[in-house]
Amino acid sequence: MPRVLLWGSLVLAPIAVAADALGASKTVLFALAACALVPLAWLIGESTEHAAEHTGPGIGGFLNASFGNAPELIIALLAVESGLPNVVRGSLAGSVVSNLLLVLGISLLVAGRGRLDPRSLLVQLGIVLLAVVLFLVPAIPGWHGNPERRSLALVSLPVAAALLAVYAVVTIAGLRRHKRLHAESGDEAHEDAWSLPVSLAALSAATLATAFVSEILVHSLDAFAHAVGLSEFAVAAIVVAAVGNAAEHGGSIVIAHRGKTELASEIAVSSSAQVAVLVVPVVAIASFAFKNPLPLAFRPVELVAMGGAALLVVACVAGGVARRGAGAVLVGAYLLAALSFVLAGDR
Repeated sequence: MPRVLLWGSLVLAPIAVAADALGASKTVLFALAACALVPLAWLIGESTEHAAEHTGPGIGGFLNASFGNAPELIIALLAVESGLPNVVRGSLAGSVVSNLLLVLGISLLVAGRGRLDPRSLLVQLGIVLLAVVLFLVPAIPGWHGNPERRSLALVSLPVAAALLAVYAVVTIAGLRRHKRLHAESGDEAHEDAWSLPVSLAALSAATLATAFVSEILVHSLDAFAHAVGLSEFAVAAIVVAAVGNAAEHGGSIVIAHRGKTELASEIAVSSSAQVAVLVVPVVAIASFAFKNPLPLAFRPVELVAMGGAALLVVACVAGGVARRGAGAVLVGAYLLAALSFVLAGDR
């Protein structure tokens, strides 16, 4: 019965788009968009699980992260166009933190004890930490004077290029390794698994719909922020990041519930790594197409949250075994990070 409801509730996405076109109130649009993201996230998770039957958990996690991060990229570029640099940086930093702590933490809580692939996870966590170190290059000068000055945006370009190079090298090597491991395992897809083309088509359609719905939700966030009394930065780092990560939240948790801990962990960590070394540099480079390019001048609270989250996850996954206790620690750490975002306020 729940699956029937999820399939049926996919109609909320076109309803949200129609309501936006008809000029519905921002509050109604926010509620509709938030509800519509739930079944879309489930569909992305479902499609990824079927795709992973053909590719293995490592490549399956990469596919989910890739498709799931499309809304974050779209949200960030929309905010750049609107002249909201703090929203961009806050949402991207919050995305890295929420994937590592909240998504992975809830997945471990749901899955319980299970096997992980520490080599794959530690490599990805390592590049998150490398990204945080490189962010210091434009960030430290941004702590003094105007953090949005064009010179900092120019300094951010070589940082972005370096991150993209790291992403390309690590991703190619990782995908080759996962392909080899899957071939060596001899595992075959279950009879009831969707074919790979059908799985990828469903992923593409769900991601496209998620992008449209996410845009509607972002445009209605201002009304929500006024209603709850949060700062612009806190809304970006907590609410916008959660919206952008709806696919990862839903997909990872659904898959973890089915006992596929390795795939669930790959989704959460891969998504975080992709945001740090793919989405962030792409947004920084693409921002030069707009009036005010984006400097990667993250604040200390953002850098500490991202770096601390990666280090904590390293400690939790290094043993190669998933535990509910580790999941509880990660969720608790996320609550502390979210509180720090609220207390930090706007720049």
